[in-house]
Amino acid sequence: MDSSGLYLDITDFARSTPAWVRSASEFWTEYGLFAFGVLFMAVWWRSRSCPDPRAVALAVLAPLATAVAYAVSELVKSSVDEERPCRAVAGAAASLITCPATGDWSFPSNHATIAGAAAVALALAVPRLALPAVSLALLMAFSRVFVGVHYPHDVALGLLLGASLAALTVLALTGPTVRVVAAMRASGIRAAVLITGPDPARQG
Repeated sequence: MDSSGLYLDITDFARSTPAWVRSASEFWTEYGLFAFGVLFMAVWWRSRSCPDPRAVALAVLAPLATAVAYAVSELVKSSVDEERPCRAVAGAAASLITCPATGDWSFPSNHATIAGAAAVALALAVPRLALPAVSLALLMAFSRVFVGVHYPHDVALGLLLGASLAALTVLALTGPTVRVVAAMRASGIRAAVLITGPDPARQG
């Protein structure tokens, strides 16, 4: 798989953008994943007041599904051993951020995998978050090429890998997690209720 031509086009374009665009891209590519963490927390907190335990289950599964996707991405990365384009592509401009060391392989992009998984998991938990979450994931994936540390195919397949694994994980675990949440709510144990929110039946 060779997307080095597109990589050169994007990185050349990056070098032609204003300094503030490059600075914003560098910041986003380094810290943008924290936005998904904030969304995870907000969705979980909101779900605690919902009578339906499924809302809590989906909120809890969102970060778990993302973690599963990241773990699989690391396994794939360690078996493919693709060198970073900022070191491998002849004639490429210097990357906007430090090129990762050899051994921190390029395929797939962990950032794109995490972003793709988080976007899908959040969309399943709160459908109206689908558009902003997917937009953030695409922006994260593009930024990894823009700053010069990934090929386009790294991020494209990373997004696909993360989205697919998140959907499968949520689909497989929603039923059991709903039952666990319902049992924790029904127990009335303070720590359990803190995590899941109160049981509407006990409140009534």
